[in-house]
Amino acid sequence: MFTIISYDIVNDKRRTKVMKLLKGYGQRVQYSVFECQLNPTELINLTRQLLALIDRNTDSIRCYRLDADAVQRIAIYGIGRVTTEPTHWLV
Repeated sequence: MFTIISYDIVNDKRRTKVMKLLKGYGQRVQYSVFECQLNPTELINLTRQLLALIDRNTDSIRCYRLDADAVQRIAIYGIGRVTTEPTHWLV
């Protein structure tokens, strides 16, 4: 399912680790926003890894799961486009 993940991490080292982790799952579309195509298992695995990296008292991660109809209603003003290609293939 199309998933938008945003984060606000106060510590530089943790923020870099979160960013590198998310690069393996999706496309960075803004400084702290990623678009990902995740199946339920991938979401569970990613969530576990993110929770292990952040400080829940100071950091914030938001995951927005969008169905196909909601993705069609995304409006982008200025440069950019909705990420529609998978970020990885299983061969």
